[in-house]
Amino acid sequence: MTTTLKDKFRGCIAGSWVGSAMGAAVEGWSREDIKRKYGFLDRLLPYAHYTEETEWERPPGTTEDGIERQKLIATAIIEKQDRILAHDLVAVWLRDLEPGRMMYKQERFDRSLLELARAGVPPCELGRLWPYPNVVSLARGSHPLGLINAGDPEGAEDDCFDVGKVYMRETAFGMRWAALYNAAIAEACKPEATAASVLEVAKRFVQYRAEAGSLYALYDTIEMEVKQALELAAKHRDAMAMRDEFYQYYQGGDYFNYGMSQANEIVSKGLAVFAISKGDPKESILTSVNFGRDTDCLAAIAAGLAGALSGTQTIPQEWIDQVNEATKQDPYTNNGRSIEQTADGLLDAFRARHKRMADYVSGMGDAVYLGG
Repeated sequence: MTTTLKDKFRGCIAGSWVGSAMGAAVEGWSREDIKRKYGFLDRLLPYAHYTEETEWERPPGTTEDGIERQKLIATAIIEKQDRILAHDLVAVWLRDLEPGRMMYKQERFDRSLLELARAGVPPCELGRLWPYPNVVSLARGSHPLGLINAGDPEGAEDDCFDVGKVYMRETAFGMRWAALYNAAIAEACKPEATAASVLEVAKRFVQYRAEAGSLYALYDTIEMEVKQALELAAKHRDAMAMRDEFYQYYQGGDYFNYGMSQANEIVSKGLAVFAISKGDPKESILTSVNFGRDTDCLAAIAAGLAGALSGTQTIPQEWIDQVNEATKQDPYTNNGRSIEQTADGLLDAFRARHKRMADYVSGMGDAVYLGG
């Protein structure tokens, strides 16, 4: 059965939101601690974040900081009804964000970037002041950039390089990982896409915008890690055995300094989880949240991509309903739209963009082809 574009959009948003909410309860935990406490985690749980600043325990299904970034990007696209640039996103920040509320659901660096924007730093320069060049923040929250460019991986990567400048320099590792990830989302939205074709695009777009000089070493490193991750996925049938082998490569880092949240680790693992689950969003969620380390970011990456390929068909409706209910009750979220409202708003923007393109070609008539 062909997955409709509407369900692909809903699957991408649902996979990333449900994955984030389920993974957040064990974010930063080791694989051993998760197994000891839950056996195999397969449900949404309450949890607390930022306990040094707030006392708020989040109900089951509550999403976290990465989805708050995603919601801001989605809002900018939905309101513009088109692809966005860095200044479109920051305009939404300046209008919608309040530092006093952000402390409950966003990182300190999100608040710092807002204050810099309020002080007049141009949006495209904000990323130069970002102190975490390889953190996964952009990749794990930028799914709408892939969706508005559905079917156009190059456009998705271009938009990521522009909008992503609010978070990091163009030469940052984190930017490159986010860009190839959004190219994969755009590919997944094609009617004829397969898990294999999505992974081929991810591998191919490692080299997009390759430049001469010292950056070649950067591209070679990314290409090596993607290759290594997909070789592990091909080697294993058991996702948990694959998980255990990944610990040979990624095991260090102080969580609170984002040592577990590096883009190379999370995106490469996410591609491997997507591959071993054959693009099934439910399996991608369950595998990710039991992986240990940065479980919510991993689930957002793997299940968001799987949902863009396969839609919502394997995601239990009760999970979606619980996340929507938690969103409705959330006093600190940047936007109260449901999964369906967010995905459908993005699809409307995609359709509006393509109608304008069709009208343009029609209005130009033969001049488009003849130069007349």
